[in-house]
Amino acid sequence: MKSILITYNQALTERVEYMLDRLEIRGYTQWVDIYGRGSVNGDPHMGTHTWPEINNAILCVVDEQKVDILLEKVKKLDHINEEVGVRAFVWNIEKMV
Repeated sequence: MKSILITYNQALTERVEYMLDRLEIRGYTQWVDIYGRGSVNGDPHMGTHTWPEINNAILCVVDEQKVDILLEKVKKLDHINEEVGVRAFVWNIEKMV
């Protein structure tokens, strides 16, 4: 099993949820109204007058065979919407109850 954290501009919420539905990834935890700044060229998303954008995040645990498919979908979504931003991070799940 792998854990995937997807962080994205809140404007992409419906697209990210649709992507998970299409891949039959049912279980996830979602955080809303989170702040941050991209490490390369992203503008800050701080929910302020100066930087009004806000991010959301989803954490899901998936079988290994879905990881590359999901990452490809995230990459495609980012390419289409470069100005708002979406990223995905993967790590191993060693145990689960």
